[in-house]
Amino acid sequence: MLPGIIGLVQATETVKLLLGKGETLVGRLLVYDALKMKFREYAQRRDPGCALCGAHPTIRDLSSVPGTACAVAR
Repeated sequence: MLPGIIGLVQATETVKLLLGKGETLVGRLLVYDALKMKFREYAQRRDPGCALCGAHPTIRDLSSVPGTACAVAR
């Protein structure tokens, strides 16, 4: 059941992003606690020092970045 719930959230976000409709989770972190059956949401701020999305990005091509690009160790 847990993979189905998370998959549904991911699919819904994809449709919203593709259609440009609704309020997406961009800039927010959605956390699901399966034991309590609760969702929590946290605001996320852009890291100004991030090599990908910061004020002065140095990464221009994602093909050389393994895993999640914004988690690149500096």
